[in-house]
Amino acid sequence: MSRTIQRTARVFLAAARRDFLITTRYADFVVGMLVWPILMPSLTVFAAKALAGPDGAGLSAFAERTGTTDYVGFVFAGMVLWMWLNMVLWTVGGELRAEQRRGTLESNWMTPAPRLAILLGSGLNQMIVSVFPVFASLAVCSAAWGVHFAVTPLVGLVFLVSTIAMFGMALAFASLVLFLKELNAAVFFLRGVFMVFCGLTSPLAVLPPWMRAASKAMPLTYSIDLVRRLSLAGAGYADVARDLWVLTAFAAGLMVAGCLTFLIVDRAVKRSGTLGQY
Repeated sequence: MSRTIQRTARVFLAAARRDFLITTRYADFVVGMLVWPILMPSLTVFAAKALAGPDGAGLSAFAERTGTTDYVGFVFAGMVLWMWLNMVLWTVGGELRAEQRRGTLESNWMTPAPRLAILLGSGLNQMIVSVFPVFASLAVCSAAWGVHFAVTPLVGLVFLVSTIAMFGMALAFASLVLFLKELNAAVFFLRGVFMVFCGLTSPLAVLPPWMRAASKAMPLTYSIDLVRRLSLAGAGYADVARDLWVLTAFAAGLMVAGCLTFLIVDRAVKRSGTLGQY
């Protein structure tokens, strides 16, 4: 048992190191990772400034729905968390697709290394790489807009639990990559759904009732709301306990479902001989 755990840990770390070296090899990608998280939220911030007017009088309706006039912090909190989780959600499947195209997936899968350990290592790499743009975005937001986020242990816990939930979804997405191969259209569609339904740049109160109901079935909705309440509104554990446990249940369920789905699809494509097809 101990040897199995040690071997799995080595595979996990080796996969993370491999993907980290590949990711950081290209300077333009690194620069883009640092600049994009600053530019993207700024688009919404400037639009909000235009609607609010020079004296901020237009923020009254926003304050009624959110309990705050800090729309800059509201937008950045949602966008930063989204960009972090977006990397975790899509890159595992994207890496599998890249290996299919390079013709290296079958050779990697023929090794005795556990499949899930390889995928978890890829996920760890994305978490490490995503840390830099997150902190760059927060630093610029604080310096340029004067927004101060309270980074508490509870905020860190929300990030961790949200990452587990998204990685469970990432495993399911990776399963579809093995089975259906090309999924670019589905990726863009689901990104749009999450951005609109989960209150990324606007309060959920402005959505129609059916959209608000649907948003409750998405873990990202709880993640964004929890981060805003904890980092901007000064909420404590008692204020967010219910939603935090809901998010934890999502994370546990999605992780189990994602692992089972991947293992089932992996066996199916190996039996059919379509693993390396692209």
